Amino acid sequence: MRFNLNLKKKIQRFCLLLICLVVLIFQSDIPNLKALTMDNFQSEMVIEELRLKVPADVKAAWLNAEKEIWEPWLSSQDGFLGRQLFWDKEKEEALILVNWKSKKLWKSIPISEVNVVQQKFEDNVKAALNVGDNPFELIYVGELDKQR
Repeated sequence: MRFNLNLKKKIQRFCLLLICLVVLIFQSDIPNLKALTMDNFQSEMVIEELRLKVPADVKAAWLNAEKEIWEPWLSSQDGFLGRQLFWDKEKEEALILVNWKSKKLWKSIPISEVNVVQQKFEDNVKAALNVGDNPFELIYVGELDKQR
């Protein structure tokens, strides 16, 4: 009888332990376990977003400089997938969306190299418009991640 009582207590403890274990497992935040690590995120496609003030009277110079300066340089960059240019007539703002194969490839481009291309762009615009300053104010720089 005593052996039977000990066995019954052991089975009860085992069941209690099993129930606690099941509760703990299902209480964990499973979506976080499946989330991408930051290193993996670096290999996902990303879109660079730029907003510029582009007055209507100098829009043609902006488009020409984009085509002559930024387009060839971007096309030669590893990871560049393409870009889209938009212009809002009411706000006189440009939206530039640059598609990159990965954030890692995009961010591996030295900022000094980007600054050289930006200077060429500004020189092109200033010469075309015969002005001393770049008329295109940078309003916003950001990035967009593709959603699944």
